[in-house]
Amino acid sequence: MQIYHTKIAKLKGTDYREVLKKAFKYYAQIRLSTKRKTYVRSPYFNKSKIFLELFWHHLFSKENRADRTRRMRFLPCAIELIRKSRIPPVSKDNPNKSRETLHRFAGLSLEKELFFVQIKEEKKSGTKWFISCFPEQK
Repeated sequence: MQIYHTKIAKLKGTDYREVLKKAFKYYAQIRLSTKRKTYVRSPYFNKSKIFLELFWHHLFSKENRADRTRRMRFLPCAIELIRKSRIPPVSKDNPNKSRETLHRFAGLSLEKELFFVQIKEEKKSGTKWFISCFPEQK
């Protein structure tokens, strides 16, 4: 698997609220640049839109605050990977829903930490959603 090296650092902070505030501030900058649904364009998918809203729903479905914090720290790295990477992901059909394909990209943050970005693609419409970003399990 090829890995994209980001040029942006992950979010700093030790407290959940501190990291959440920084993550929402970063997300707000992106949201202001789009008209309706928040999205970024991906060169790997021929500059098609990757919608970001599902990330927050998935994140807040996690019960563990430490897990949420761990995932939110990689948000800027994940957005850069989506915006700039042309490296092919590992793709497979969703075992729970046959109408979806899951794409998993690998990245290396500025601090040399391996993380993954997961994007869901609906086969029928071709709509792509940024679901999750998370560091490598140790």
